[in-house]
Amino acid sequence: MADQRQYPRTMMQARIKITHPDVGEVFGFTRDLSDGGVFVENAELAALPPGTEVEGQVQGMPIEAPILRMRVMRSVPGDGVGLAFVDDE
Repeated sequence: MADQRQYPRTMMQARIKITHPDVGEVFGFTRDLSDGGVFVENAELAALPPGTEVEGQVQGMPIEAPILRMRVMRSVPGDGVGLAFVDDE
């Protein structure tokens, strides 16, 4: 099966807070990052179905990171979710 990703992935681990009414505030770690999205490791997030919009904010930065809107693209039970950045245009 060919890799059909639009953007190359970069391995990156950072603590991130994900917020959604169904899960509240959940903390996880990024696994990889691209121009189009991020994979967040947290098994609790895998309960969110594809298409769900969440807000995310990287933690532990020297200044407060922006809060970004993201959409669940895929869920991996017991592992986490692949999130795509939502374009505000």
